[in-house]
Amino acid sequence: MKKHNIAIFVFIFIFALIISFAIGRYSISPISLLKALFGFTITAQEKTIIFNLRLPRIIIATFLGAGLSLSGLVYQGIFQNPMVSPDLLGSTSGAGFGAALAILLGLSYLEITLVSFLFGILAVSFVLLISSRVRGNPTLTLVLSGMMVSSVFSALISFIKLIADPEEALPQITYFLMGSLSSVRKQDILPVVILIVIAIVPIVILRWSLNIMTQGEEEAKALGVNTRAVRLASIISATIVTATATSLCGMISYVGLVIPHLVRMITGCDYRKTVPASILLGASFLLLVDTISRSIATVELPIGILTSLIGAPFFLYLILREAKKL
Repeated sequence: MKKHNIAIFVFIFIFALIISFAIGRYSISPISLLKALFGFTITAQEKTIIFNLRLPRIIIATFLGAGLSLSGLVYQGIFQNPMVSPDLLGSTSGAGFGAALAILLGLSYLEITLVSFLFGILAVSFVLLISSRVRGNPTLTLVLSGMMVSSVFSALISFIKLIADPEEALPQITYFLMGSLSSVRKQDILPVVILIVIAIVPIVILRWSLNIMTQGEEEAKALGVNTRAVRLASIISATIVTATATSLCGMISYVGLVIPHLVRMITGCDYRKTVPASILLGASFLLLVDTISRSIATVELPIGILTSLIGAPFFLYLILREAKKL
């Protein structure tokens, strides 16, 4: 990647970090922020806001945004389809069902997160099991299996909503599925960071193979790439990211769909460039959206609504832009 390109993404990320710390219902001045970061004395209120309220959200938004964006980039590459997002194989709907079921059963916050994560993994495991039993185009088989499993879990979510207590469980389920970082805690930071790093590392290692796979299945095999192993590693990585994001803060759409497009518009299609760019821009995007969600109104808006409101029109613009080239 050219130095000026990576510098742009680094600058955007730093800007997003500063904005996330500074803006909220209680604003933090740049001077107070610098004092806090370098260990100087600040007021007890500012210290609580910076380290107890905003820092956990900022760290988690950074890693989830980076992971979702990178997962979308990889999925669009291995499936050779720019309309693909990380929830293609049902991990989002599976994790959403797990969360809805756990809330219906009255489980604790930690138990809801764990059940949701496990169901996200389980959904993609079903997809891989089904596709392994079907002969034919492996990519098409995965997509069709993912659509089927996703539809099943979406129907199960609707059933959970139907039987849930309309006074307590139903509002909680509905709000959770809209997506929000309002409930994240300091205890969530370490597991999220570990899981996202575990998911990102294989993608970074496989970026050379992913470049070759963009030339097509047969060409990649002829050049010595184990396409099955690369595809499986990519799917596992994206599943970990998507299940982690959904289990912790509900359904967050469009990050993994739109950000990779924007990255490729700036850097091209070389994974040596797009991987670091996607990490930085995805993290920046989710940081800024989370800042808007907790600042734009007296009541915090679900982040999933905002990502859709921002992402859908932009994605429409990209579609129209590509259509003009044809």
